[in-house]
Amino acid sequence: MSWIREGELTIIERFCANIIKAGPMPKHVAFIMDGNRRYARKCHVEREQGHSQGFDKLAQTLRWCLNLGIQEVTVYAFSIENFKRSKEEVDGLMDLARQKFSRLLEEQENLKKHGVCIRVLGDLPLLPLDIQELIAQAVLATRNYNKCFLNVCFAYTSRHEISNAVREMAWGVEQGLLKPSDVSESLLDKCLYTSNSPDPDLLIRTSGEVRLSDFLLWQTSHSCLVFQSVLWPEYSFWNLCEAILRFQMNYSALQKARDSYMEERRRQQMERDQAYVAKKLQQEGVASHGDSRRRRTLLQKCTAMREERIQSFLQALEHKRADFFERLCSVSA
Repeated sequence: MSWIREGELTIIERFCANIIKAGPMPKHVAFIMDGNRRYARKCHVEREQGHSQGFDKLAQTLRWCLNLGIQEVTVYAFSIENFKRSKEEVDGLMDLARQKFSRLLEEQENLKKHGVCIRVLGDLPLLPLDIQELIAQAVLATRNYNKCFLNVCFAYTSRHEISNAVREMAWGVEQGLLKPSDVSESLLDKCLYTSNSPDPDLLIRTSGEVRLSDFLLWQTSHSCLVFQSVLWPEYSFWNLCEAILRFQMNYSALQKARDSYMEERRRQQMERDQAYVAKKLQQEGVASHGDSRRRRTLLQKCTAMREERIQSFLQALEHKRADFFERLCSVSA
């Protein structure tokens, strides 16, 4: 089964899609694809068949998203917690991953045609080495495509991601790339696995479960959360349209909350910079309310130097992550 199904929407689907696209559309949609095992029990088939049907539904859903103009999709494919399942089921999921990532490498023309960039997010060293190598090849082969993006969260939990981001910032301080005062919410954003993506506008969970299961906890604080009772392998175009309509109904409130949060973040950073400048002036023996030109100069210098340190750190971090994938590819070559 291809990662992206070819084919167009039906006439009635195109008609409804055009109506929906008249309103605000999510640019980034995240899916918790829940219900594969329950679907298998419902249909009296093996669990592996349920997971395989779930992947087929992902391919179909990606096609719908492309037709609707949704540029980025993030899916929760395998949680670190899933390693606690039976060895038989985990082995089956790893075998499915081998098949699908191998198939992806055979679909270069299709991915190039649609400009699909594949990113795999998670603690990849937890996976078998051969799967790490397949993932690295897929990521590097598509990294220059930029029409649309598929983020596959594999060996992932949000708490693990946040902990890793904190470790990355600590590494930056240890290496002398950052000052402790540079550490902030904004910088943590840039250290997450999802640093190259905007936060999801819409998160959808299927199967009727009303929880996030440690998925994108940081990134979805201002996202529209939609919980639907349908099992993932039975997901339909109409279920997706329903979720988008709910997003549109809440769009204004979500946007207002997001803008307010970003404004508050900028204000807090400005207050920290001003406190630093006041301390610096005090050390120079200048009253904090005096010499406004000197104060502005110091403030500009403080901001510029911080941005320069952060950019150097982020470049080093990006290089470290790219080097991980390139080493894996050189091993498999």
